[in-house]
Amino acid sequence: MIAARHLVSLVAALVLLALYLSAYTVDQTQQVIVTQFGRPVGEPITDPGLHFKLPFVQQVNRFDKRYLAWDGPMVEMSTKDKTYIQVDTFARWRITDAMRYYLRLRDERSAQSRLEDILGSETRTAIARHELIEVVRSDKVRQPLRDEGLAAQLPEVGLRPTRVGRQQIEKDVFESAAPKLAEFGIELLDVRFKRLNYNPEVLERIHQRMISERLQIAQRFRSEGEGEAARIAGNKERDINEIASTAYKRVQEIVGEADAKATGIYAKAYTQRPEAAEFYRFLKSMETYRRIIDRDATIVLSTRSDLFSLLKRIETERKP
Repeated sequence: MIAARHLVSLVAALVLLALYLSAYTVDQTQQVIVTQFGRPVGEPITDPGLHFKLPFVQQVNRFDKRYLAWDGPMVEMSTKDKTYIQVDTFARWRITDAMRYYLRLRDERSAQSRLEDILGSETRTAIARHELIEVVRSDKVRQPLRDEGLAAQLPEVGLRPTRVGRQQIEKDVFESAAPKLAEFGIELLDVRFKRLNYNPEVLERIHQRMISERLQIAQRFRSEGEGEAARIAGNKERDINEIASTAYKRVQEIVGEADAKATGIYAKAYTQRPEAAEFYRFLKSMETYRRIIDRDATIVLSTRSDLFSLLKRIETERKP
């Protein structure tokens, strides 16, 4: 009786163990492929809930149904204009055909390696077909801010218009890589260039070239400024001379008019009587003598000169 009870307990335990080993749950974020001795059995299970399998001989392989990320390493590559840059690529993907994915790749580690191979190769090809400016610019519609005054004076300053843009290059990489990844049961959702850097070896030369270009522009500004300063100084000197000449002319005109009026007044005053005219001649003679004769002057006079006659008359009038 006791042996029968132990046998029943053992059978029940084995049944419970078999049920435990055969039952498994599928999460809503997962999809499952059941394999028997390494070979898939049936179709992939995508419905969440409780499911069963043969214990011991069948194995559950779980795959994620959610969006997965691929973050590629920073890879150095050359653009069309032979500029070496480092490109950091990022992508989103998911498993859409679990059976094909399992048969071709087995696990996510192999899938990440395959993504790196395909996306890395397509990125190199796309970068090599375009110049650096196309990779850097976000799209061909967006343009950098321009100083129109600077552009008018220095037309060589600035960047040429973008014909493609980084978004189109990323789209080209996506369109080229998506069919290749579909063969592995992978749907590529998006590809982006996360970061672009210059090669450290050429970064210093690029900085020096940028400094040289800025110095050339600065020198051109200085040359134009010096020329403009010289032109302004020349115009100023010309204007000053013109103003001074006009002022001098006006002064001479005023002086001439004043002298004419003064002469007219003197003429009117000293022509009214003979004595007045004689007195006027005397005053003018004294003014003339005052200007030409000083203490150190030596004068040789003729007896017929006006000055001699004047001095002789003065001397005669002073005698008693």
